[in-house]
Amino acid sequence: MSDIVVIGAGVGGLAAAARLAAAGHRVVVHERAERVGGKLAVFERDGYRFDTGPSLLTLPQVFDDLDLDLRPEPLDPVVRHVFADRTVLDSSPVHSVFLERIAAAMGTAAADDWDRFWGRAARIWRASWDSVLRRPVSAASLARLSWRVGDLAAIAPGRSLRSLGRTYLRDRRLRMLLDRYATYTGTDPRRAPAALAAIPYAELTHGGWYLPGGLGTLADSLRARCIDLGVRVELSSPVARISADRAVRGVVLESGEFERADVVISDVDASVLYRDLLPTPGRLAGLADRSLGGFVLLLGVRGETPELAHHTVFFPADYDAEFDAVFGSSSRRARPVNDPAIFVTRAADPAVRPAGCEAWFVLVNAARHGTAWSAVDWQRPGLGEAYGRHVLDVLAGRGVDVRGRLEFMEVRTPAELAGSPDGSIYGSAGGLVRASNRGPVRGLFLVGGSAHPGGGLPMVTLSAQIVAEEIGAA
Repeated sequence: MSDIVVIGAGVGGLAAAARLAAAGHRVVVHERAERVGGKLAVFERDGYRFDTGPSLLTLPQVFDDLDLDLRPEPLDPVVRHVFADRTVLDSSPVHSVFLERIAAAMGTAAADDWDRFWGRAARIWRASWDSVLRRPVSAASLARLSWRVGDLAAIAPGRSLRSLGRTYLRDRRLRMLLDRYATYTGTDPRRAPAALAAIPYAELTHGGWYLPGGLGTLADSLRARCIDLGVRVELSSPVARISADRAVRGVVLESGEFERADVVISDVDASVLYRDLLPTPGRLAGLADRSLGGFVLLLGVRGETPELAHHTVFFPADYDAEFDAVFGSSSRRARPVNDPAIFVTRAADPAVRPAGCEAWFVLVNAARHGTAWSAVDWQRPGLGEAYGRHVLDVLAGRGVDVRGRLEFMEVRTPAELAGSPDGSIYGSAGGLVRASNRGPVRGLFLVGGSAHPGGGLPMVTLSAQIVAEEIGAA
C-alpha cells in the first residue's frame, strides 16, 4: 500500500485516484479550484446549464471498470455537417447508414470513396489501439515499437491527415469533414499525422453519446466514486511545488503544509508541471508546441431550432483560411478567423434549459491567447464581445439567425479558458505524441490531456488506466 497524492481533480486525476483507491492505496487529491472536473466545467444562468468543456462522449466503455452507472444515451446523428453550399450530411454510428446518407447528399462515388477510406481508418484504429493507446509510450519509445509491417503501413508515419484524405476522398466536402478531426487534438490537418484517422473511426464505430443532465455529471460521478472508495478530495487546495530528489517525497501546498507521498500523479498541464511544480527545463523545452484555442459563446435562446441536431457544424467555404488565421504563417500573424467553422451543441434535454428555450454552446477555433506572432491578445478591450457578434452574423449568413431570439450571450475567449496554457484547448504538445506518463524522478506520473495518449475524455481516462497499471506493476 502506498500514499499517493494526485494534483488536480480533472477526469484523468479522479479516474486514476478511483482505480488506485480500489487497489488498496491511500489517495488524496488536491484541486486548486472550488469544484472538480478541470476542463469538464459547467456554467449555469437563469435556468440554463452549459457544458463549457467536452460536449461529446465517445468510447464510454473505457469507464466501465470505474462502476459509475453513467447510462449514456446514443446520438444519431453523431454530428450534422452543413457545408457552404448548404449540403447537409448527418453522420451515423452505423456505417451502412452513413454510406446511404453520403450517397443521397453527395452521390454514390463519394460514398464509395468513404467506404474505401473507412477500411484504411479501421486498420489505423486497430494498430493504434493495440500498440499505442493503452500502453506507456513517448516520442522516443514510439519510434522503437515493434510494429507489424501491416500496422506500420496503415499508420503511415510522416504522412499528414490532409494527404490521406486527398488520397481517398475526391469530394472536397468529405475531405473537409475529415480535416475537422485534426482539431480534436488541436492541430492543423495539413500538419497533423495521418494516424488521427483513428479518431473518426472510433467516434463513428463506437458511437457518440450524451449524459442526461450534461457531461458535467461525469465529474460529479467520479468524485462520488472516489469518496465511496475512501479518497480524500481537497478543493481550493493548490499545490505550490513537488518535493523530490531522485524520487518524490511529497508535495508542498500553497498554504505551506507538506503532504508526504510515495507517489505523485500530476493532472495539470505538462508545461505547468515542468515550469512551476517541478522545474525541469529539458522537459519543458520539448513542450513548446501549443494546440489551437477555443472561442466560446453560451447562448440562452428563446424558441426551438429544428434545423439543428444535438451537434451541428457549419463549415466555411475556405477551411485553409481558418487554419492560416488560427496558427499564423511566416508572412502574417495569427488573428480571429473571419469566416470560421462554427460548432453548435444544443441538447434537447429538459434538464439543461427552461421550457420553450434552448441552451446553445457555440465553439469556434481560435488562436491561443498571448502577444506572440502565433497568438492573439484576447484581452484587448471589446474584442471578445465584437467577435461574438461577428460569429452570430456569420451563423445568420449560413441560414441560422438567432440574433433576435437571445435571452443572453456569455462570451469565453481563449484568455479565460481555465487550466490551459494561453487558452490552448488541448494544452501542450497538440498532436499525436504527448508528454510521457512517467516523470523524470521516481514515483512521479502524468495523466490528463497533455500526457500520453492525449486529449478528450476517453484518452485522459486511458492515461489514468496506464498510470494505475504502471504503479501497480512497480
